[in-house]
Amino acid sequence: MQQSGNLFEPLTLPCGITLKNRIVKSAMSDSLGDGTGHPTPEQIRLYQRWATGGVAASIIGEVQGTESFAEKPGNLVLNEASDLDHFRKIAKQGGENSTSLWLQLGHAGALAYAPTSNPKGPSALDLPGLHCAELTLDEIHQLPAEFARTARLAQLAGFGGVQVHAAHGFLLSQFLSPLFNKRSDQYGGTITNRVRLLLDVIEATRAAVGPDFPIAVKLNSSDQLEEGFANEDALEVVAMLDRSSVDLIDISGGTYFPGAKSASDGAGKGPYFIDFAKRARAVTTKPLMLTGGFKTRMQAENALASGAVDIVGLARALVLEPSLPNLWQADQKPEPVFPRFSDAPEGGITAWYTMRLTEIGADDEMPVFTDLGQTIRDYEARDKTRTEIWLRHFTNNAVGQP
Repeated sequence: MQQSGNLFEPLTLPCGITLKNRIVKSAMSDSLGDGTGHPTPEQIRLYQRWATGGVAASIIGEVQGTESFAEKPGNLVLNEASDLDHFRKIAKQGGENSTSLWLQLGHAGALAYAPTSNPKGPSALDLPGLHCAELTLDEIHQLPAEFARTARLAQLAGFGGVQVHAAHGFLLSQFLSPLFNKRSDQYGGTITNRVRLLLDVIEATRAAVGPDFPIAVKLNSSDQLEEGFANEDALEVVAMLDRSSVDLIDISGGTYFPGAKSASDGAGKGPYFIDFAKRARAVTTKPLMLTGGFKTRMQAENALASGAVDIVGLARALVLEPSLPNLWQADQKPEPVFPRFSDAPEGGITAWYTMRLTEIGADDEMPVFTDLGQTIRDYEARDKTRTEIWLRHFTNNAVGQP
């Protein structure tokens, strides 16, 4: 591990790949796929703009190995049935300006989008707003190979790396959480058992892509749910990841469990999970990335200067200003202007930022913040349209799990 420095020092990962600076565009569910699992021109342009804006790496959120457990009908799907040329195009344009474009390997599990899925998780759940069946042992045993296949295709298409998504309440995060995971076999009970699938996924992925291709993991510091995945278990997982072949641990927190509070609730000002990152630093020599709550250059610089983290993950700040790294390096615009919404419904702010991504990809950002109510309606209408496309396409081109 290299000593953390300022935002514009390069960082060499354990696999040997060097990132040009310490600013990474964190994974977001941009929902800009075309409904058939392929990128749209707007999505390709979006990642090109972040690349020219100066980030060291960008991560495309929630790229699925099959259509069966997607988080949204705008997710990308990369498997043997995909048209790899579409993925090569986004890899090339999103990788301009010495940017490393990574795919986040996703599987929503119990939180799979119900209109296009039959949600399944570690255990069967029947809760308000959340119903899912239990994955069988055979289905679990197939998952590492599924993640590995998607990673290998990403490598073949020219992407710069992958991130295994084990945060925010999606499948691998569900296995880590005693709230979701009530299994009594080798995948449930102790944290050693609950982390087993994640470690198996990492091992299979590394075998598929070889030693020189970056593999990151996104990990919750806490689910912020009573009886869920908490700090002490997370520290144990970090210690186990330290002995794995991963190149980067991206620390985040919170979950999309229905009714759960936002990661920012009660987090105060500044990076939300910096205190956990300082504790994690003591149990791993792997490069650490911190995502959540960065709003100013000073906050980012201070996090690096503390020695707790090596990389700063920005998401919403880069939605507001795609060229923020270049502006920071030129000593301009130390902080973007964040919108304030009063009485936003659950998911409303996420919808606003998602639709803002659409504007960036169309080179048509509005100079002022648009009406939240109309934005939510537009977001829901787009999901409805893409759901229809998704169901029609994948019914006629069935692959993956039934």
